[in-house]
Amino acid sequence: MPSTASPGAENKDEAKTPWRDYLRKKGLKTTQQREAIVDAFLRSEGHVGLDDLLATARQSHPGVGLATVYRTVKLLEEAGLAATRHFDSGHTLYEVAQGRAHHDHLICQSCGYIVEFENDEIERLQESAARRMGFNVLHHRHELFGLCEKAQGNPRGRCPAEEAKVVPLRRDTATPAR
Repeated sequence: MPSTASPGAENKDEAKTPWRDYLRKKGLKTTQQREAIVDAFLRSEGHVGLDDLLATARQSHPGVGLATVYRTVKLLEEAGLAATRHFDSGHTLYEVAQGRAHHDHLICQSCGYIVEFENDEIERLQESAARRMGFNVLHHRHELFGLCEKAQGNPRGRCPAEEAKVVPLRRDTATPAR
């Protein structure tokens, strides 16, 4: 499960301002369950699945259900606060979108670990290629799939998933591998 280190109270309130504005604009009311989910999501780091978000939200509000998590995450997406990611694991993950710089992803196809990275040179090359082809890029995703050092069979190779002590996702389901 992703780390959920809580930012300071003022940062949380600041992060929730666009959420409150979105609800007001849409004429939607908030509930304690919805707020527990939003708080859990905004505290999440990296990429989080609905099941992980449900478990975290239930720590503060045990009555939260999976359908409510799903509907709330969809609202967070519409509000521009959540970004959907479909990696090769066969299920959807979400990450906080607001206030984050554009980044790309390296994904190990063996352990499922996802590494975020930024590279200005790659961005410039993509923009240059698009211009040469007369293409106006509105947005993009750059995902590189490969194998970590350990998965490549390197005897002293490291596995970022093991080092981070995360339970990788099995590729055939949306459940953690054991």
